[in-house]
Amino acid sequence: PDEIEHLDREDVLTFEELARIVRVFAGLGVRRVRLTGGEPTVRRDIVECVQELAAVPGIERVVMTTNGARLVELGEALAHAGLAEVNVSVDTLDPDKFRFITRRGDLAAVLAGIDVVRAAGLSPIKINTVALRGFNDTEFGALCEFAWERDLLPRFIEWMPMSGGALYAPGDVMQAQAIRAAIAAHTGLVPT
Repeated sequence: PDEIEHLDREDVLTFEELARIVRVFAGLGVRRVRLTGGEPTVRRDIVECVQELAAVPGIERVVMTTNGARLVELGEALAHAGLAEVNVSVDTLDPDKFRFITRRGDLAAVLAGIDVVRAAGLSPIKINTVALRGFNDTEFGALCEFAWERDLLPRFIEWMPMSGGALYAPGDVMQAQAIRAAIAAHTGLVPT
C-alpha cells in the first residue's frame, strides 16, 4: 500500500495521441492546455511534449501542475519549450512535514525549482496548498507571505482522496471561511 501503482504503458496516452487530441480541441476553441495528473515531469521527453503542444495552432498557453521535484532540472528547458505557467504543490514550509506528506519529497529542492521557473519567466506561478486542520493550518499566513514576497499566487485547495483513501492525509479538511480566518489572524489582512 505504500507504493504508487504505475499504469501499464498501453494505458497512458502517447505524446502523439495527446498532441492529436489537443489539435482537435484547439479546433473546437480550446486555447489553454494543462498537463497534470500523476506527475507530468516524470514522463520521458516532457520538454518535447510541451514544445509540441505549444506549437499547436490556436493553443495560447500550456500550463502544468507539478510536485516541483524536477523543476531545478527541467524548469528552464520547459520555459524555453513554451510552458507559460506552473502550479507547484507546497503543503508546508516545514521540511520534515513536507517529507512526511509527500512520502519522500525534498522541500529545499522544490523551492529551488520555483526559483528556477521564476527566473525563466513563467507567470503566474501558483503555490497549491492542501488545507488540513491539525497539519498545516498554523502555516497559512507564512505560506501566503512566502508566496507574496516572491510574486507567487498562494492557493488553498481541498484535499482530493486518492488510491481508495490509502494515501489519506493527516488532519481534517478545512472550509474556505476557516482558511481566510487563519490567514487574517497571521497577516492582519482579510483575504477576499
